[in-house]
Amino acid sequence: MASGSDNNLGHSLGTVVHGIATGISGALSKNLRSPRVSAASSSRRSNFYRPQLLAALALTIYGAVVIWSASLTIPAASFPRQMAGIVIGLILALGLWRYDYRALVNMSKVLFVIDCALMIMPLVPGLSHNVNGATGWVKVPLVPLTFQPSEFAKIVTILLMASLASEYNGRMTSLRDYVKLCGVLLVPFMLILLQPDLGTGLIVLVMGAAIIICAGAKRSWVLVTIALIVLFATLLIATSVTPGLPHVLKQYQLNRLIVFVDPSVDPSGNGYNLQQAKIAVGSGGFLGKGIGNASQAGSGFLPEAQTDFVFALLAEEFGFVGTIVLLGLFGMLIFSTIALAQRVEAPFGKLVLVGIATMWSFQLLQNVGMCIGIMPITGIPLPFISFGSSSMIMQLMTVGLVQSVWHHIPKTA
Repeated sequence: MASGSDNNLGHSLGTVVHGIATGISGALSKNLRSPRVSAASSSRRSNFYRPQLLAALALTIYGAVVIWSASLTIPAASFPRQMAGIVIGLILALGLWRYDYRALVNMSKVLFVIDCALMIMPLVPGLSHNVNGATGWVKVPLVPLTFQPSEFAKIVTILLMASLASEYNGRMTSLRDYVKLCGVLLVPFMLILLQPDLGTGLIVLVMGAAIIICAGAKRSWVLVTIALIVLFATLLIATSVTPGLPHVLKQYQLNRLIVFVDPSVDPSGNGYNLQQAKIAVGSGGFLGKGIGNASQAGSGFLPEAQTDFVFALLAEEFGFVGTIVLLGLFGMLIFSTIALAQRVEAPFGKLVLVGIATMWSFQLLQNVGMCIGIMPITGIPLPFISFGSSSMIMQLMTVGLVQSVWHHIPKTA
């Protein structure tokens, strides 16, 4: 039986790899050998979902410029490494565009098991790579490369939750089914917390919850769940600040929450980070200081300017105009994805788009919000902008997934 399971797993993985490789090959050849199919398709709509694609490409270019600027004064912001992530991400996005996303319904559970195994690897001595106290990165043997499994957990969780929730076709009537979906969602959330990476865990939790709600969960169930989460979070914080009780939250996590309420409490730590981010955003003025002229980041006053506080760096260099352009592009990206979700009739495709749009929305809100003091400080990156090859690859893969949903809408749609 074990041998048969291994064979099935290998066959399934081979099918996906072959499908994506075929997709890349077909995309590069521009389908020149299938003129009749191309003509029939173009008579109804473009092969690309242009609003979303143009917004994503513009954000990618914008992010590349920001990271190049950051690399002039911040050694940790490796521009070649970021460009490598962009190239790999674009290749995978191209393959996903041609690959029929509906085939991922049957692969979602296998991909989920694989990603869970990868998220356990950082806990294995010798394989983990520590970044600012988090051990969420895995060393690639024999080469000086690392990757972050929790980033890919985002897209895998979207696929799994959409696959499971699509069975209800918008009408979830059993509380048992709702609890089952919530239980599945807690698996990647808890694995990410072990790294520890609360920010990424929250992203997974929020986008999974959005999928469950859109799958037809009753409002009363959702409200009770929210109440339980608030109660649990309150107890968690209370035990962490009470002497003699077990402190579940780490001190730096607790400090971030305290600083959100009163930045003066930790003036040399998280409070300092928040104040410097606000100074950077405000000092950019209307048009900004120009590329490479961010004094807060360039002088070392703003920590993690290329990752967590990249919005503050962008605002300082490009000013109010630059931030409006950024928010406009994100608006185009997110709302075009939502518009496509409203058009798609297939439950799986609709829920995949809901998960992706929620992920982008939450990351945007959290990253921008923490830089201007309206959200607690977390390590959540700004999609397409923050430095990080794993994040960039994953973001571009989601773009390819959205394009695949568009590309495989029935011709009569």
